[in-house]
Amino acid sequence: MTLTQRSSQGWRLDWPTSSGRRFATARIKSLPADFFVDEDLSLPGDITDGGEHLCLRLEKAGDNTDYVARQLAAMSGCRHFDVGFCGLKDRHAVTRQWFSLYRPGMESEDPEFTRQVAEHWLVLAQHRQARKLRRGDHRGNRFELVLKDVVGDTADIDTALARVRDLGCPNYFGSQRFGHGGANLDKALTMDPTKLNRRGGRNAKKRGRGRSTSGSSDTKNVLYFSAARSWLFNEVLAHRVENGTWLEPLEGEPGACENQDLLITGPLWGDGGTEAVSVQGEIERAVVAEHPQLAAVFSTTRMKPERRPLKMKPEGFEWQWQGNDQLRLTFWLAPGQYATTMLDDVFDITDATTFTGENCANSVVQ
Repeated sequence: MTLTQRSSQGWRLDWPTSSGRRFATARIKSLPADFFVDEDLSLPGDITDGGEHLCLRLEKAGDNTDYVARQLAAMSGCRHFDVGFCGLKDRHAVTRQWFSLYRPGMESEDPEFTRQVAEHWLVLAQHRQARKLRRGDHRGNRFELVLKDVVGDTADIDTALARVRDLGCPNYFGSQRFGHGGANLDKALTMDPTKLNRRGGRNAKKRGRGRSTSGSSDTKNVLYFSAARSWLFNEVLAHRVENGTWLEPLEGEPGACENQDLLITGPLWGDGGTEAVSVQGEIERAVVAEHPQLAAVFSTTRMKPERRPLKMKPEGFEWQWQGNDQLRLTFWLAPGQYATTMLDDVFDITDATTFTGENCANSVVQ
């Protein structure tokens, strides 16, 4: 896909790279083992080995996170939303991930339940804790990836990868979030944003153990809303990449007295638009104003504007050539950062798996 290519509906689904071009082509996920992800929970203060939630660390391949969560709920007899996890992991990968299950007063049944789970997935560890795992509770994810059929000048590739290691790359949301051909963005234009204000734990408790008739619809509304918010962020970041300001703070950056690594951010649009003011606020509002239909999605929600770093910088980034056309990469990313986004800054990537639709989990793990 070229940098200017858009879907048939007009959505841009590929954004400018840090250097203005890609240096090679490569294939990813030829085998599940070519995309290995190990979730780093690292919450020793919360792990007291006691509480109402049973936490299991599972290794899985061929199953995405939501599927496993629903299966665990069925096996345990709890509701789907009583199963917690820190982020979505791809189906087409080997992933290690924590799940929590609400099982109050059932400690004596844990060994038998764990044995049942082990018939489906490898159980690597377990403990009990006082609270449910929630999105972003983990420190990050460690990746071991293998790129195959790499075609390009090795010196150029090494230089480009060293640039990512030393300076970072644009922190775009992955294109999978937007659905095939931008379908999730199309849906965002037709959804009822006010339904987002009725979701949450309180309503879930009132519904009791039965299923909500609107639950599936609410979940999809959140998916479409998130896609709209993410796409607008990508557009603002693309503007900053194109004019060369994505690595430097502008006047009006929120939280300008905080750590320098957190200063350079872009908007996660919400009620009132953006928290940025002055020059930066003007730029962000001007970019979003080019997409009035999508901006209108946020006009009736009570979603607070938030910020997201414009730069992603992998930790412990190393790579090794295995012959002339195969490359092994290892690195660590913070929650919400996407491995395929990092790869896209250097390579024109072909995914050996087939995109399966709007609810496919992002290849870059959360």
